Amino acid sequence: MNKILKIFKGDRVIWFIFLFLCLISLIEVFSAGSRLTYQSGNYWAPLRQHACFLIVGLIVVICIMNMPYKWFQLLGIILIPISIILLLFTLTHGHGINGAARWLSLFGIKFQPSELAKMAMIIYTASVLSKGQTPEGASPEAFKFITPLLVILCILIFPENFSTSALLFIVIMTMMIIGRVPMKKLMMIVLPIIGLVAIVLVYAAAKPKANTEDKSFLHRVDVWVTRIDKFTQGHDEVPATQYDFKQNEQVGHANIAVATSSVLGKGPGNSVERDFLSEAASDFIFAIIIEEMGLVGGIFVVFLYICLLIRAGRIARQCDKTFPALLVIGIGLLMVSQALVNMLVAVGLFPVTGQPLPLISKGGTSTLINCVYIGMLLSVSNYTRKLQLKKSKKSEQETMIQPAEPTAVLLNEDSKMR
Repeated sequence: MNKILKIFKGDRVIWFIFLFLCLISLIEVFSAGSRLTYQSGNYWAPLRQHACFLIVGLIVVICIMNMPYKWFQLLGIILIPISIILLLFTLTHGHGINGAARWLSLFGIKFQPSELAKMAMIIYTASVLSKGQTPEGASPEAFKFITPLLVILCILIFPENFSTSALLFIVIMTMMIIGRVPMKKLMMIVLPIIGLVAIVLVYAAAKPKANTEDKSFLHRVDVWVTRIDKFTQGHDEVPATQYDFKQNEQVGHANIAVATSSVLGKGPGNSVERDFLSEAASDFIFAIIIEEMGLVGGIFVVFLYICLLIRAGRIARQCDKTFPALLVIGIGLLMVSQALVNMLVAVGLFPVTGQPLPLISKGGTSTLINCVYIGMLLSVSNYTRKLQLKKSKKSEQETMIQPAEPTAVLLNEDSKMR
């Protein structure tokens, strides 16, 4: 038993959250993978594949957890140039799925370079902000070192994955606010970026739609505008008989999945809409969770992510150094904000995007990268735990020494009287 506890060291709450999310993932990916089952002809294939990713992810968590957090700074420096090269290669030689060329294939393994870029930027930002902290705030050089790389990565991700680019931008901006970068400097980049995105969307809405074979730099702008239009029009009152399922298939079936659920749901494996949702096991898996596990299951999943963010904040407060504190905050913000976007899309409160639900949605790259994040959280929590033990031992030693002082004083006075 002690050997098992030594393997699963670090913050116990993080471990419980991770294991619960993995368990839910296995159940729901197996249930929601009906289309994948029909395509492959093998009933167990989707579950086996996803289970293998989770097992490898567990090994990754244990390995990363046992690394000193200081090594992560070097990882960020290494991954930044690698991410830029891979993203450039993706723009020209990326594999397209659903019209978006976000994947690269190396040695037969497909992965998304944007996931590496997100991790690299969070580590790099935490490292730069931690250096040169003063009572007045972050070093003036921090803004100059972070923003150029952030802009480069966001521009490279933007054409094929607008939501990931926007999410990364918001998380890094939040980290800089927490890292006490002056708001005046942040506005120098936020306002021009917002203005540029608005101009691109207005231009796309006004120009004629491009053909499906368009491979220009901003060939997906029409898709973004269409999704925003569908989202805004979807909130108008439309009779059920007039609802256009051909144009709003995913959103329509996701809404049906949520609407036909109940407090306890239909039960695992009893989803109906999984057969109609093309991305039931990934982008819309939260809708299937609500359909099968009901309102209780949906709230429980939300609760797990909220606990993850709260726990990351608690670990950050226990750190005595800036880098690990900012690192866990950045990881917590990224994972929870991505989960929030996915869940809002599934229940129809946000335009459709391609954001998976961390540690639950099917996907090899996303699963493994999120396991690396969990490993980093556990590594820092393990460091803070050792730090707390040292402080407690030091305080115990001080309390043991203090009672001896009055006795020594009395002995000295007694000797003087003699």
